Amino acid sequence: MDPDSVAKAFVEHYYTTFDSNRAGLANLYQEQSMLTFEGQKIQGSTNIVTKLTSLPFQQCQHAITTVDCQPSGPAGGMLVFVSGNLQLLGESHALKFSQVFRRTLGGRVSGPSLIAILDVSFDTVTSRKLLCVE
Repeated sequence: MDPDSVAKAFVEHYYTTFDSNRAGLANLYQEQSMLTFEGQKIQGSTNIVTKLTSLPFQQCQHAITTVDCQPSGPAGGMLVFVSGNLQLLGESHALKFSQVFRRTLGGRVSGPSLIAILDVSFDTVTSRKLLCVE
């Protein structure tokens, strides 16, 4: 399977799981993975999923606009850049987001280097970094 197809399949799986069952993301992270959320550092798959499931919105829907990838690190590793819209239940407008993943051979998101950054734009002048996973 070519890298673009792998990246697109990973992104589809990640966001479908995030939108329907965030606890199901646990097997995509390793114990050395780290999530930084508003200055708080959270390490390990279990702790990251605990944080993701405790976010103040329970239902959301991601609409992916772009998926770009390039090889990175050991054979089979890649950087995946994703952008799109995030619609929260009860909100009238979608939020813009972008996220970067570093995947390792075997399909897991690795650490301790940069894995994911989620920037959400609330309007044309306001942007807030919600999640940074290292």
